[in-house]
Amino acid sequence: MTAKGERRAYVALEWLETLWINTGTLCNLACKSCYIESSPTNDALVYLTLAEVEAYLDEAQAVGTREIGFTGGEPFMNRDIIPMLASAQRRGFEVLVLTNAMRPMRRFEAQLKALPRERITFRVSLDHHTRAVHEAERGAGTWEKALDGLRWLSEQGFRLAVAGRSLAGEDAAEARAGYDRLFAELGVSVDGGLVLFPEMDAAADVPEITEACWGILDVPPSAMMCASSRMVVKAKGAERPHVVACTLLPYDAQFALGQSLSDASGKVMLNHPHCARFCVLGGASCSG
Repeated sequence: MTAKGERRAYVALEWLETLWINTGTLCNLACKSCYIESSPTNDALVYLTLAEVEAYLDEAQAVGTREIGFTGGEPFMNRDIIPMLASAQRRGFEVLVLTNAMRPMRRFEAQLKALPRERITFRVSLDHHTRAVHEAERGAGTWEKALDGLRWLSEQGFRLAVAGRSLAGEDAAEARAGYDRLFAELGVSVDGGLVLFPEMDAAADVPEITEACWGILDVPPSAMMCASSRMVVKAKGAERPHVVACTLLPYDAQFALGQSLSDASGKVMLNHPHCARFCVLGGASCSG
């Protein structure tokens, strides 16, 4: 029930289309509004091993999962990332890799060149189509390094996507036009699409989502991420990884659903502000 005594909305898992693998929360950057608080020192979620990931890939393959997404932290901080990607590709999954395309990724240039180009997309984080806004979020000197990594991936023939942010006061069409100009200047083809995520202001008040909201907003529960995705994480000090309902909520015990994918197939109560801010009202999804 909500604070007003109304029946809270929930989402049932309809099909595990996307399984996210959180390779660990360590990152080479400490961005101002990182939803998962990744940084060079945050190891609240520790590195997953290849063996741990492959056990979940086997389970995902058995239930017909289409896509495996790799996220962090920065996935290329995990030294097992290349064999993880290769293992997912061998099993026939579509593979989506979220990266800032900076130094951690560039350490693996030779290994990346050896990967097949089929069924893999690299989604590079560019917080804006201008240096000033991007570096205000990610720090001085990050703009050119990210663009250089984007160009390098393009030169290697990888399918590219870009993740940016929808800024308050900026028209979405104007933002997309700005990114298009940037990609043209760089000479890169972002054929995997541009995703603009809503700003995540943790201090902003958002309404609770009730069962009545589906009809009021004309939004089906099946459009929510937790209707078609789950994420594997490993908490610091834990013996085994576990599965959480959402990529945005890796630390909240209410959204820890069990150690196996079958354990994690139950319904998810929308009792976190991110449920409203990002998904129901924001209309966003982390999947490809």
